[in-house]
Amino acid sequence: MKASDFIARFLERKGISHVFELSGGMITHLLDSLQQSTKINIITMHHEQAAAFAADAFGRISGLPGVALATSGPGATNLLTGIGSCYFDSSPAIFITGQVNTHEQKRDRNIRQLGFQETDIVSMALPITKASFRIEKAEDIPEILEMAFSISMEGRPGPVLIDIPMDMQRAAIQDDFLENKDKQKEENPMTKTYLTEFGQLANDIQTYKRPVILVGRGVRAAFAANEFSEFLELTGLPVITSLLAVDAIPYKHKQRIGFIGSYGNRWANIAFGEADLIIVLGSRLDIRQTGADTKFFENGKKIYHVDCEEAEINNRIKGCVPIIGNVKDFLNIFNELFSNENFLKKFAWFDYINELKKKWPDTKELNTANNINPNKFIHLLSSHSENAATFLADVGAHQMWTAQSIEINEGQTFITSAGMGAMGFALPAAVGACFANGKKPVVTIIGDGCMQLNLQELQTIIRNKIPVKIIVLNNQSLGMITQFQASYFDARYQSTYWGYSAPNFEKIAIAYGLAAKTISKETEIVNAVEWLWNEENLHNPVLLQVMIAPFTNTYPKIAFGKPITEMEPFVKPIEMEGT
Repeated sequence: MKASDFIARFLERKGISHVFELSGGMITHLLDSLQQSTKINIITMHHEQAAAFAADAFGRISGLPGVALATSGPGATNLLTGIGSCYFDSSPAIFITGQVNTHEQKRDRNIRQLGFQETDIVSMALPITKASFRIEKAEDIPEILEMAFSISMEGRPGPVLIDIPMDMQRAAIQDDFLENKDKQKEENPMTKTYLTEFGQLANDIQTYKRPVILVGRGVRAAFAANEFSEFLELTGLPVITSLLAVDAIPYKHKQRIGFIGSYGNRWANIAFGEADLIIVLGSRLDIRQTGADTKFFENGKKIYHVDCEEAEINNRIKGCVPIIGNVKDFLNIFNELFSNENFLKKFAWFDYINELKKKWPDTKELNTANNINPNKFIHLLSSHSENAATFLADVGAHQMWTAQSIEINEGQTFITSAGMGAMGFALPAAVGACFANGKKPVVTIIGDGCMQLNLQELQTIIRNKIPVKIIVLNNQSLGMITQFQASYFDARYQSTYWGYSAPNFEKIAIAYGLAAKTISKETEIVNAVEWLWNEENLHNPVLLQVMIAPFTNTYPKIAFGKPITEMEPFVKPIEMEGT
């Protein structure tokens, strides 16, 4: 069998329904085999970075590796940002790059390049992949594919790269599809290893007065939503979420508190800071979650930290009780061990938090006068978008407004670029999310700066007739950075407002063939969000441009150097932000 045919059929046998790519000479064999030998949908993007972001989103939702292909040289290097996004945000993915023929490779020669577009993508990708493979012999392809598929999904999910020379793609190999032997089910070692910790945790939930659960991406990455719901029902504990776990608990769930972090809901950050018991489920406790003052968390609190990566525990925040393993396993064990336990409900603690929420509503953090309040807009958008399977946000001020105010329903998901924080993520990621959801509608929220990075994917959306609802929050600036410049550079807005401009996205969308409209007044919001979902637009892509006043800040914001409970604009930072 021709090797490229084997690769195509392998992906199909593994349940891969879509691959994302931008054609190039070194992947023509692969593309031809996918088209001729399988029923896999080939989704042609207009930039390799966009293909990588689409694969990222597809993997997060489907649980199978998202697959992206690119040619050698610039095609392969253009994947790197998307590969990094998968790596930092725990998305299973397989990236296959074409490479020049083996006889055209420079090998040990002391030259920069031999073959046209020859580039050592394997070495470049190593730091941001779980594994990177260079195919040296065609007969190794079956085993390497099987390894790549397993590695991408086991433990903490992530990307794997396979670089395949052209001559290896067209080589003849045996059509021996390897099959993983089913592993015998064994008792989870976490049960015995952490039996004491499980018992102590159950006791602490009973005795501590101000407990909270901090849920991170680990719950979604482990596809443990049902187990997490059971855990909440059993313990009755309040829940705060990281940016990547906004969708871990429905907005109207009685135990949901809110989103925490640098731009978290003020009441949620206060609850996080004043908690005496914190149960961390699959979250890294990074600086954007806790603020820079780590000693604040190391005094007077007991923290249980559940994570599949040992190095993430007691990294920045010391003194945590470590429970190393898959979050889903942890939840299953706890739920089984204590299914008959009558945990006390902390009603006084809930009442206090609810009073904080009433005192500091997210819709009143900004004084927008007669202009559109972005937090009010996000509430109205999401409350009218019950047909959306997934919400996506790009990176910047609009991302934080979205996380602060999005109303996620049961069964809906939320995707953004967190660890990489890559502008330009959300439009191509919406393509991957829509296909992963069986072409159900998705809503993607994008700033004017981010929209200009991968604008070309409007053509992918219109060509494939996928119902992506595109919201451009246009404040005619790079708002998060202008806020930074106002704080630390005496309001010198170089490259964010000075020397920056944005087009009229309504006109651009119409040029691509999308229905589009623009609003600039608060009174126009309800009609606009209803327009997104009317009978004519329900199953079609549309774009809504929402004009936000320049210099509309993102509040609240942790005053850098202060504890997480002290937030701007009422408290000023004591030092320049380092991150």
